[in-house]
Amino acid sequence: MNTVHHDIIAELEWRGLLHQTTDREELRKFLSQPRVVYVGFDPTAESLHVGSLIPLMLLRRFQKAGHHPIALVGGATGMIGDPSGKSDERNLLSKETLAQNVAGMRRQMEQFLDFTGASAAKIVNNFEWMEKFSFLDFLRDVGKNVTVNVMLSKDSIKGRIERPDSGISYTEFSYMLLQAYDFVHLARTANCFLQAGGSDQWGNITAGIDLGRRMLGKELFGLTCPLLLTSDGKKMGKSERGALWLDPKRTSPYAFYQYWINVSDADVLMCLRFLTELPPEEINALQTSLQTEPHLRAAQKRLAQWLTQFVHGEEGLKAALRATEIFFGAAIESLDDSQLLDIFADVPSGQVERSKLEAGLSIVDAFVLTGLAKSKGDARRAVEQGAANVNNRRVESIDRVLTLNDLASETVMVLRSGKKNYALLRVQ
Repeated sequence: MNTVHHDIIAELEWRGLLHQTTDREELRKFLSQPRVVYVGFDPTAESLHVGSLIPLMLLRRFQKAGHHPIALVGGATGMIGDPSGKSDERNLLSKETLAQNVAGMRRQMEQFLDFTGASAAKIVNNFEWMEKFSFLDFLRDVGKNVTVNVMLSKDSIKGRIERPDSGISYTEFSYMLLQAYDFVHLARTANCFLQAGGSDQWGNITAGIDLGRRMLGKELFGLTCPLLLTSDGKKMGKSERGALWLDPKRTSPYAFYQYWINVSDADVLMCLRFLTELPPEEINALQTSLQTEPHLRAAQKRLAQWLTQFVHGEEGLKAALRATEIFFGAAIESLDDSQLLDIFADVPSGQVERSKLEAGLSIVDAFVLTGLAKSKGDARRAVEQGAANVNNRRVESIDRVLTLNDLASETVMVLRSGKKNYALLRVQ
């Protein structure tokens, strides 16, 4: 027989992951034996992003405590778009795009949740039950149980209605009914009486609880966790290159690792509690290190190492560490164009025609061409002082001539002046 391994509410409280709950003591009693819990995921892309990590880890934490997680992918609700936390109407996705997104998300979720064993997880798609409804049937069976007064009182709706420049369409206004019915359907078919989600989902969750009481005569439970925000209130997981994705084709392990190792001191402890499975004693030790020896950045290094390994595996972590070493001067070898361009995405570059490089390009001209030196005199001084490097190997002579043999990958050569001034020489 399945058993609950520990008090999941106590763990979530310690980690700061409980934002709102229905009656907390009743919820704690309810969770004293194995239960089914679901979280909904919006299929707006083929990959999950960092913002999805908290709810995904929430399901994983419930599973490790002995409960049964359901990840609901909104194939139907994705056609509508959730207005929660949004100031403008979303673009509607086609059935084909949604099917592709759902399949991609399913593959990723199988990496984080266990779909075998006593507490096996499930992935469901609400399109499977919503496509069977006609418009009239939905209005008769579901719509009659929800008052417009209640819907208008929800923050996600109120905020949009009060904006004179955008407002809200009837389509998005109806989203709450669809998510509320998801909860009822899972309670009816999967004995799922608990829904969890981000704090922006509280209105939708409570709508489902109310609908469950009216349609099923049953008590349903809800809880939310905080959104992943920086200390100054901005959404975390956005870099200069865009969103931080869990798919290595969209965000490389190196870029993923670099994001976390550069998290501020003000945010790193929150990230360790919210996103990792490190035990309290280790997080407390990292907190002490942050206070007494912040220059070591031990908390950031542990966060980056744990998350990169968790999301991208041991090989992904090795690749990220290798790329980091290269950026700090290690020899460059066995890399392709895409890897080099990712490592050095933010450094300047200059272009040279293949025929010119084939004929030979002086190191002095290359430094000027890429902007590493303002003049030939500056470039000469860099070489004479031992500060000039090609592919992280020191240039020994002012007479050094670069050729196609000096390319570090198919079309890229890495030049460096001093310790950290990089530039790329790219062959056209």
